[in-house]
Amino acid sequence: MSRDPRYDILFEPVAIGPKTARNRFYQPGHCNGMGRLRPAAHARMRGVKAEGGWAVVHTEHCGIHPSAEMYPEVVLTLWDDRDMPVLAAAADAVHEHGGLFGVQLAYSGGFFPNRLSREVPIGPADRPVPEHDPVQARAIDKRDIVDLHRWWRAAVDRAVRAGADVINVSGQYSTLVFHLLSPRNRRTDEYGGSIENRSRLLRELIEIARDASKGTCAVTVRVIIDELIGDRGLRAHVDGREMIEHLAEVPDLWDVVIGTWEGDSAPSRFAGENVHEPYFAFLKSVTSRPVVGVGRFTSPDTMASLVRRGVLDMVGAARPSIADPFLPRKIEEGRVDDIRECIGCNICVSGHFTAVNYRCTQNPTAGEEHRRGWHPETIPARGSDARLLVVGGGPAGLEAARALGQRGYAVVLAEAGDRLGGRINRESRLPGLAEWARVRDWRVGQLHKMANVETYLGSALDASHVRELAPTHVVVATGARWRRDGYGRRHDDPLPGSSAGHVYGPDDILDGVVPDGPVLVYDDDHYYMGNLVAEVLRRAGREVTLVTPASDIAAFTRFTLELERVARHLAELGVETVTHHEVTHIDADRVVLRHVHTERERVMPVASVVLVTARLPNDALYRELVDDSPALHAAGIESVTRIGDCEAPGAIVHATFAGHRYARELDGAPQDRLFRHELPSV
Repeated sequence: MSRDPRYDILFEPVAIGPKTARNRFYQPGHCNGMGRLRPAAHARMRGVKAEGGWAVVHTEHCGIHPSAEMYPEVVLTLWDDRDMPVLAAAADAVHEHGGLFGVQLAYSGGFFPNRLSREVPIGPADRPVPEHDPVQARAIDKRDIVDLHRWWRAAVDRAVRAGADVINVSGQYSTLVFHLLSPRNRRTDEYGGSIENRSRLLRELIEIARDASKGTCAVTVRVIIDELIGDRGLRAHVDGREMIEHLAEVPDLWDVVIGTWEGDSAPSRFAGENVHEPYFAFLKSVTSRPVVGVGRFTSPDTMASLVRRGVLDMVGAARPSIADPFLPRKIEEGRVDDIRECIGCNICVSGHFTAVNYRCTQNPTAGEEHRRGWHPETIPARGSDARLLVVGGGPAGLEAARALGQRGYAVVLAEAGDRLGGRINRESRLPGLAEWARVRDWRVGQLHKMANVETYLGSALDASHVRELAPTHVVVATGARWRRDGYGRRHDDPLPGSSAGHVYGPDDILDGVVPDGPVLVYDDDHYYMGNLVAEVLRRAGREVTLVTPASDIAAFTRFTLELERVARHLAELGVETVTHHEVTHIDADRVVLRHVHTERERVMPVASVVLVTARLPNDALYRELVDDSPALHAAGIESVTRIGDCEAPGAIVHATFAGHRYARELDGAPQDRLFRHELPSV
């Protein structure tokens, strides 16, 4: 297939200072949980992006000095020459595929407590660090500025020697540059007051980078232009614009960010594609330099429109480049329907905060490029003539069938319902989760292209049916169901009173049941289900109280940049929230709560209770099959494997990973199932 002419504009080269990007696809810096701790994994991941057609591929935050480190968060460092090989490996991987390699240099002065280095943090003012550590930063002085200039120059020199094509000066939320730019900067010296003074350090770092790189590198800026906090902070059309106008031609490219990470990378539940355009639409009117913006761009039409209308010169994409590292090549090759569109769940972000390789609900190979040798587009051909039966068309079953089909196996996919998708069909109907249906839709679309995969709907199979079909291997992906008895993290036994008729589980709400109010929703799951059940019931007119034993409502969403939005959203809807409390007993018209620390009890009157705690695998078919080994042998069935929620209920990301892993490892040696473990060298 050939490229649609509508998208030709996206493949025009772009000059960035002394460098030329081969097209308009720009992967800005994004964290990944690999960084310096897992350099081979990091390098391979960045290299795959370049292979997929991204013209510019950046590192994440790369710290320049131990007086501003971020441990335990996993990022890159350029503190001394020993850090250079880590960067050089990524540079080589990007260059191998013709990409420009960008290093995002940053100094997070005063933002982190320096837990590793134990250096006194240096920031814009004498004030505690935002973390809860009992640590306070001291205000940076002129001697510190001299030191900072020296550290910056040394880091630029190392980046250049490691192979950088682009030096990106980071002015994102955690950096000293940003805190000086903000109107909240209360300094009275030459680094405070007017926008000229507040942007002085940014200008100095740009100029040092250009001088230290001797004109061989493009010098770009990534900076916040609107803090999303009103007149307390930078505003795009006020001092954000004034700052850009003041430094308009100083960097070789402007890469603009909106708000903190939470604001700039809002999940799809709260923000759609390209919501930031109103903030950066003015940039091309005040600078001749190339401009990059982000907005979880997944549509080639949106991308082309932004360039055609003169809003952006290059299309910035972090999360979409994770969901599909080959997005540019698929557009170029006329394969737009093959793009795995980002669903905006932000599960990728959670890898950074939990210090592990990032993962992606849509792209199971994300973070596994090196350690498991998985490529997002290629997969080993089948190793035998085995025939596969996949039972269950949810996310795990769909991905298993798709990947097995890609390998060339003959696959039968049997789904008991009248539609493929499993849990996605119901969960994507919850408020704000419509884009999650892409997990189903992309896989169904791929399956339709495979002549070697047969799909049967309305096919509820029992063990005798499976044995009659006599496949070589059986994959059971029959999902899970929510418990209604409160058993879970806090409770080892069913809750007293949980068998009553006014007690429900999430499946009831997903099936359209609306209990009488007032309703107490007890969330011991801590992700999205509890608060979305509360929202559904509140929108149905019920009085709702959401109770959790955690210190935050939807505690896991802190890792997906949703926690504050969820809390505000529930408050706006009128959902009452109670933290630090567990349910201990359910009566006909009341619930007894107990504080998890003080054990003090309180009583809450209710008409109904929804318990969001644990799930049970739907594994009856699996057990029926494996409990009769002679019958399996007689039918010629060599293996029966349960995957996804049928094995261990989790998030959708775990289900797609399980399906993909099964398909990859079907005919491999056991030792090949272990991932490469990167260890420090001594």
